Amino acid sequence: MAIPISGAAAAYASAATRGLSAPSRSGPTEGPSFGDMLESAVGQSIQTMHKGEEMTAKGVLGKADLADVVNAVTNAEVTLQAVVNVRDKVISAYQEILRMPM
Repeated sequence: MAIPISGAAAAYASAATRGLSAPSRSGPTEGPSFGDMLESAVGQSIQTMHKGEEMTAKGVLGKADLADVVNAVTNAEVTLQAVVNVRDKVISAYQEILRMPM
């Protein structure tokens, strides 16, 4: 049984094209991406921490109300705890992925 060279070349070219093509996407997504959402959350966390530091400095100088200082520091502390918890979850998920059998 003889296989024509042109047919084999066409089959090889077709297989190579299918193997190199990018997977099709299901369509455009709406709303912000996960990266945008994460960037926004990190930015807000940093702002909260800076506000806590700023209010603490004003409180030391006597230029801020004690209740405002306590509120800002409490918000900064809660934000820091949330960031640490998210970090721990991400590290745990990464370690779980590493333990998966291949």
